[in-house]
Amino acid sequence: MNGTALLMWGMLFGAIGFGFFLYGRKQKAVVPLIAGIALSVVPYFIANVYALVMVGVILVAIPYFVRI
Repeated sequence: MNGTALLMWGMLFGAIGFGFFLYGRKQKAVVPLIAGIALSVVPYFIANVYALVMVGVILVAIPYFVRI
């Protein structure tokens, strides 16, 4: 079950990251672009489901709170 949860959360955060990446590239906004790249890459390096969810939620929230 742990492997399945990692796969599903990784796919979810990767899809959100891809959306942030496209938005940041099209709008020339740095924060969503970097958050999108980080969301797409982070699931490859985190093997714990709870840590992945925590880091993913933080990375999803960063573009909302940080405006440059």
